Amino acid sequence: MAGIKTILCIEDDRFIGEMYVRSLRNAGYEVDWVINGEEGHRAALAKSYDLILLDIMLPDKQGTEILQDLRGSGDKIPNSRVLVLTNFDQDDESRLAMQSRADGYLIKADITPKKLLEIIQSLQ
Repeated sequence: MAGIKTILCIEDDRFIGEMYVRSLRNAGYEVDWVINGEEGHRAALAKSYDLILLDIMLPDKQGTEILQDLRGSGDKIPNSRVLVLTNFDQDDESRLAMQSRADGYLIKADITPKKLLEIIQSLQ
């Protein structure tokens, strides 16, 4: 995969979303941001993104459902990487199932905008 240029941020927390989007845009990325699961799911299928930042706890449709559809049986987004971002404490089995479909699993409380940029750059 070539370098990451386009990012879809699916995040319902406005403070966190604005912080991520501002940092990512300042770093030169093209970023689309949606605040609910249904919109995020549609956006992920409608446009080829290099990276999708996917929150788990979302209105309308959970991130786990989105990830299952996008990466479950068959990969509907073969050119996109997915980083799951959550503060939701999951049991080991659920977390492992999600990690097997995602390219990274991050706890939001541990991720500053600077750290997120470092992680994205390490994916390139």
